[in-house]
Amino acid sequence: MSTDQITVPGAQSPSGETAARPGPRAGRHAGRRARSLTTRRALSFYVFAGPWVLGFLTLTAFPLGYALWLSLTNADGLSNNSRFVGLDNYREVLSDPETMSSLARTGVFTAVTVPLTIAAGLLLAVLVNQPIRARGLFRTLLYLPAVVPPVGAALTFKLIFDRDSGAANGVLDALRLDGVSWLMDPYARWVLITLTLWGAGNAMIISLAGLQEIPKELHEAARMDGANTWQSFTKITLPMLSPVLFFQVITGIIAAVQSFLPLLISLDPTPRGVTAVPEGNYLFMIHVFAQYFANGRYGYASAMLWVLFLIIIAVTFLVFRLSRGAVFYSVAPESDKPSRPRTIGGK
Repeated sequence: MSTDQITVPGAQSPSGETAARPGPRAGRHAGRRARSLTTRRALSFYVFAGPWVLGFLTLTAFPLGYALWLSLTNADGLSNNSRFVGLDNYREVLSDPETMSSLARTGVFTAVTVPLTIAAGLLLAVLVNQPIRARGLFRTLLYLPAVVPPVGAALTFKLIFDRDSGAANGVLDALRLDGVSWLMDPYARWVLITLTLWGAGNAMIISLAGLQEIPKELHEAARMDGANTWQSFTKITLPMLSPVLFFQVITGIIAAVQSFLPLLISLDPTPRGVTAVPEGNYLFMIHVFAQYFANGRYGYASAMLWVLFLIIIAVTFLVFRLSRGAVFYSVAPESDKPSRPRTIGGK
């Protein structure tokens, strides 16, 4: 652009006329339009975010705060005569043998079911990832059990393993073997583990998605270098799939420690029937349920839940720390330090 095409407000043109300046009305009008646009954007944000914020405050923040307050009282859920007891409930949680036993059973249950579920899901994902006929049908059939609601699956297992009319004892009877009380100790825990593995379709779908993201060229290059199937699986598939497996470990632990399935497959799935839960299946959440609805100890049960919440945070942090060096990401995490360009041969 030439210099004679530039117009400076207040300067004279070659003809001697002064260039026009924007008037005050135009400036005020532009300011109002900018404020109106900002207001519309803010309003759109609150309209879309408002339902979530309202749901978070009423269904998450308030219940958490109320449960924290209950944990500091001796509330029974029926009367208004509760009083502040401070940390007494927490001390009782950490010193009660029954509570600690249920927490230990929950730890064992988690340590058994989480690896088994992930391994079963990975095995099924590898199988249905092969180029076979009707692969989509097999994927659907294997995933269907995961779609069944937990209550429905628990009731189905309860019918299958019933002592008098269950299909499991029907098979034993056909083999001329004595029937087994599957829903009582010591067999109840194995029924619970089987019920948990019944939903391995979720792990299968997640692992399958991870397997399909692994470039096929890596396996082809490994075969050309003489690697067998097992070496390709352990040296390529597992490292590339490690972020997916790590995600399943975290979510599996959080779900397992909150498992409520033992009560659903017990002989009497009601507050009065909590005592019917076999000792091997008397997990931490069942003990919480018993304290809430069978014993009416709302303050103590709330303290138990907060202790469980802190345990979940601690275990999750520990798993994150132990995963360093075992989880490999295709994209390296961003560093806080700005990187500087390097030249060839430069340090």
